[in-house]
Amino acid sequence: MVLSRFWLVIFISSILFVVVSLSSGSQYTIDYVLNGKKDDPVLIAEKYKNQLPILLRDSIEKAPDQTIIINKNAADADTTYVYKNQTVKVYSGFQKADGLLPTCKNTLLDLILPLLAYLTFFCGLMELLIVSGASEKMAKKLSPIFAKVFPSVPKNHESISYMTLNFAANFLGLDSAATPFGLKAMESLQEINPDKDKASDAQIMFMCLHAAGLTLIPTSIIGYRAAENATNPADVMLPCIITSFIGTIAALIIVGIRQRINFLSATLLVSIMTVVAAIVGLLLYINGLDLIGKSFFTSNLSGLMLVAIIGATLIFSFANERKFTQKNTTIFDTFVEGSKNGMHTGVKIFPYVLAMLAAISFFRNSGLFEIISNGISFVFAHIGVTKEITDSLPVAMLRPFSSGGSRGFMIDAMRNFGPDSFTGRLVCIFQCSAETTFYVIAVYFGSVNIKNTRYTLSTMLLVDFICVLAAVLVAGWFF
Repeated sequence: MVLSRFWLVIFISSILFVVVSLSSGSQYTIDYVLNGKKDDPVLIAEKYKNQLPILLRDSIEKAPDQTIIINKNAADADTTYVYKNQTVKVYSGFQKADGLLPTCKNTLLDLILPLLAYLTFFCGLMELLIVSGASEKMAKKLSPIFAKVFPSVPKNHESISYMTLNFAANFLGLDSAATPFGLKAMESLQEINPDKDKASDAQIMFMCLHAAGLTLIPTSIIGYRAAENATNPADVMLPCIITSFIGTIAALIIVGIRQRINFLSATLLVSIMTVVAAIVGLLLYINGLDLIGKSFFTSNLSGLMLVAIIGATLIFSFANERKFTQKNTTIFDTFVEGSKNGMHTGVKIFPYVLAMLAAISFFRNSGLFEIISNGISFVFAHIGVTKEITDSLPVAMLRPFSSGGSRGFMIDAMRNFGPDSFTGRLVCIFQCSAETTFYVIAVYFGSVNIKNTRYTLSTMLLVDFICVLAAVLVAGWFF
């Protein structure tokens, strides 16, 4: 219900804002909101040539293609005059995101189709885990821990192994693998959900822990920083780990209090301390490497772990081939059957993803998001928050809505302020330490047709806010 109303508020407020802007003359056209593409120049006026100042008119006539650019500045939007069909079109600024119709198209081509491919492969792999008995063995070993965090999940339930693989994939920055494992976990948890239309406690806990996004190797962030010529691209790795760990603990505590989980359990405390010890140990090892060694290690660890998961699954399946024979199937046929289920899941979640991304596209291109963002930055600036932080806030505010949009702001901030500036580092920590909340909710709950997400959205947004505060404090501590 909350998500539905939020979706309506975004859409309706954006439409009203666009209509008011057009009728008041602050916008010349709304076509870009519907048909424009990201980074396209925005049409702000159209005039007859004789309405322009003489000097400007002469410049257009003398230009080879009858196009001139005024105030060309790499750090600012250009104003472009294009003479065509007896009129001069004036463009200024660039579109923040794809328009509504291109978003619909690109959601299918650039998001759903690749996701379908990932789901097809990894769901096939997970079917091998089920039939071979690997998921059952994993669930038995982890049941004592998960029983404390997910008390409503039966002992040795298969969802435990899926959630473990999802957390591990997130931990290593393997987004392509994390989503299929997570969707399979949600489907498995839905099987034991007594109210199929309402999110269960276990599903809410899983979603909030997933959204906190505990990350060990922020491979993509390091890559973007390297592309922007940062002196040490991996210098944000430790702040990213600490911030995402704080977010994960916050999610566990907030949801745990709501669900009355016993945090004094020895099993739970030992598990948390083990994770902390593993993170500290790995960080100490990485910190002892030279610059080339760090780059080599961080760029290969995630890939090696993914290959290890695939290899271990296939080897275990081969070693237990008799279980496939007992079920009148083969390892290959089992993989194919699981892949079919993955394909079905991808098709099923498409409408949910499209609905959310279409609303976000309208929200961003209407100009309403920019006004809200600037307003929040203005308020923070006048309560003593430094400019270095307020310059970073657009990434933090956009991250729950759009990963691609916040990534664009992150790259833009590094280019404008420098990758080694406080702002350049802080935006990277923001990007790494939070999840695309609305997209994740649409995908995961949409995959199991849950209508009532209960307190999931509010909790995930609160965790996002905690991650933002933690990122600022940790960045201030380190840099």
